[in-house]
Amino acid sequence: MNWISPRTLKRLGMLNMNKRNVDYIARYNERSSYPLVDNKLKTKLAVAEYGVKTPKLLQTVRHQHQISGFRDMARDLAGFAIKPAKGSGGKGITVITGRDGDSFVKASGTREGVPVLERHLTNILAGLYSLAGAPDVAIVESLVESDPSLARYSHQGVPDIRIVVFQGYPVMAMLRLATTASDGKANLHQGAVGVGLDIGTGKSLNAVQFNRPITLHPDTGLALGNINIDAWGEMLEMASRCYEATGLGYMGVDLVVDANEGPLLLELNARPGLAIQMANGRGLLPRLRAVEGLKRLHFTPRERADYAMETLSQL
Repeated sequence: MNWISPRTLKRLGMLNMNKRNVDYIARYNERSSYPLVDNKLKTKLAVAEYGVKTPKLLQTVRHQHQISGFRDMARDLAGFAIKPAKGSGGKGITVITGRDGDSFVKASGTREGVPVLERHLTNILAGLYSLAGAPDVAIVESLVESDPSLARYSHQGVPDIRIVVFQGYPVMAMLRLATTASDGKANLHQGAVGVGLDIGTGKSLNAVQFNRPITLHPDTGLALGNINIDAWGEMLEMASRCYEATGLGYMGVDLVVDANEGPLLLELNARPGLAIQMANGRGLLPRLRAVEGLKRLHFTPRERADYAMETLSQL
């Protein structure tokens, strides 16, 4: 195993967890904004006012008696996603991608009947997947149909793009690809692949799995060095708009590219992880300090996205 000294990490501008927590999360994130980003339903309503699109909301289940309406709502649907509003790390999310008679087909190929999905809704309401086990709300959203150009790189799951936004500026990004190890979820801690993206162009830089460099996706076998994200400027501007919507100075913005709707916001994270630095092969600190050193912040999301593409990509 290769070992890197603290001095080398500092020279590379790597942001560590203590510095992230104290100098960026605690300093730039108001506690009053946390309930907004920790609740997917509140997030959807807030960002809509700022022109940020999200998957269509099909049903909101707040109380046990409302579960009876799920069967009728889903009767003619071929696909949808059930999510706990306060869930984290992808826990409690069930994605339905098709039908087989009266059964629903999950992304993994498993078939489930309506009673199983209704029990899942009950578990969500009981807080089984929520932060601190608090009672929760279940939301049912339209199925995201990933753009084929990106979907082919992922295994049994929708690829998403994490963008770290600081003071409204998109400073670093990575593509997250599901694997067998991650059970079809784009979660790096569970074994998903992280592909660093050039903040200036949206082109792939490096790829890692379990914090180790790789060149091929472990399941699809596809090379990860020539990925190019379309509509990159639009995605950076969307991420930047989330600053006005939430007021959070330091956050992770998770986007997906839908084949029909284009870029959509999946969720926000007030405590984004640091593995994005491994995927990019460079540290966050130079870019964070560049934004902190600006004498005058750019006013519009478009201007901030342009600054990131033109200037931060060089750091």
